[in-house]
Amino acid sequence: MSDSDISAIARDAGLKQVGARPPLGSYLAETWRRRAFAMSLARYRLEASLHESRLGLGWIVLRPLLNAAIYGTVFGLIMDRSSRPGDIPFIPFLVVGVFVFEFFSKSFGSGAKAITGNAGLVRSLTFPRLLLPLSQIIQFIIELVPMLIVMAIIVAAFGVPITWTWLLVIPLMGLMTMFNFGVALIAARLTVHLRDVAQIIPLVTRLFFYGSGIFYSLDLVLADNPAWMLTVAHLNPVGGFIGLTRLFVLGGPEVSTLLWVATLVSPFVTMAFGVVFFWRAEEKYGRD
Repeated sequence: MSDSDISAIARDAGLKQVGARPPLGSYLAETWRRRAFAMSLARYRLEASLHESRLGLGWIVLRPLLNAAIYGTVFGLIMDRSSRPGDIPFIPFLVVGVFVFEFFSKSFGSGAKAITGNAGLVRSLTFPRLLLPLSQIIQFIIELVPMLIVMAIIVAAFGVPITWTWLLVIPLMGLMTMFNFGVALIAARLTVHLRDVAQIIPLVTRLFFYGSGIFYSLDLVLADNPAWMLTVAHLNPVGGFIGLTRLFVLGGPEVSTLLWVATLVSPFVTMAFGVVFFWRAEEKYGRD
């Protein structure tokens, strides 16, 4: 009897291949049913990270604060002031950029290791692998809350008035969460197939960092360059999330229509593509 005959008999008996990829609808439904696992895993990782250092939760906020202090000292002194928006205090401008970018960079970097960093779990248990990058994103959402509170305190301390537009940051971070989740799913699958991708991710993150206008205005810096360069810069969703957060919290600088569109559309496109892209390799996780 051939292997194909045995497989046919097994299918007729209702047996399924171990690790076989289910239909997308069933896969997402199973992921939803097991969402408690992702939440518990996120909580466990967060608690474990807090016990690893004496400052614990403080590092969640202290890390981006130190980054902002370093960038503010270095680039605030050596960069031409004409590259900054003159009507907005530089420190709040910088802090908003660093804190929002921190959310993206952690999601991207840790999401890429969601499968390879949990190889034992993937090989020993049957569950939708999508839960692993999802747990990473849940963890960073929890960490985002104190970061946004500290960011608001710093901005208000520099005399920026508190307005109702600050509330728009909440749905904006929801959209950014969708975008980060999609990016994490794409990076997680690529890292499984090509381990060298893990070496490239820090470089890509750095490219996003300098291309998102963390400590300067891209519109001012690229004003004298060919128009296509500014157009490409406005297609960067990460820069868009930073720009819109500054607009809602600081009152400016103004954001172009192209950046608005790229920022509002990219979360849905990126997450939808990321889910399908990740799901299509479901049966390969733990085998490669």
